[in-house]
Amino acid sequence: QVQVVESGGGLVQAGGSLRLSCAASGRTFSRYAMAWFRQAPGKEREFVATSAASGGTTNYADSVKGRFTISRDSAKNTVYLQMNSLKPEDTAVYYCAVRGLLGVSNIASHYDYWGQGTQVTVSS
Repeated sequence: QVQVVESGGGLVQAGGSLRLSCAASGRTFSRYAMAWFRQAPGKEREFVATSAASGGTTNYADSVKGRFTISRDSAKNTVYLQMNSLKPEDTAVYYCAVRGLLGVSNIASHYDYWGQGTQVTVSS
């Protein structure tokens, strides 16, 4: 059974940093895309960043480019999201997603496995 577990969320002041981690288990995902999405209260889930297999393609939402960095340790089936220069508008529940197919995507429905989410709150 596939499990996806996020960690690392919390409360931080504007301008601060957080690092999220996501560990997937139950099968090997080294060849497949892993991504981060987020959902703020009253808003739809939105794409944040995605990473192909180790050393491959990364894509970011325009709103986080230059501030967030996605990386992964394929040997550990783990993906990270380093978030710097955080803004209050980054406040959301952040979800890790794993795709069961090759190729990156910024569309939520293209991902097959999801974690429960971790709360990130940025105070002004």
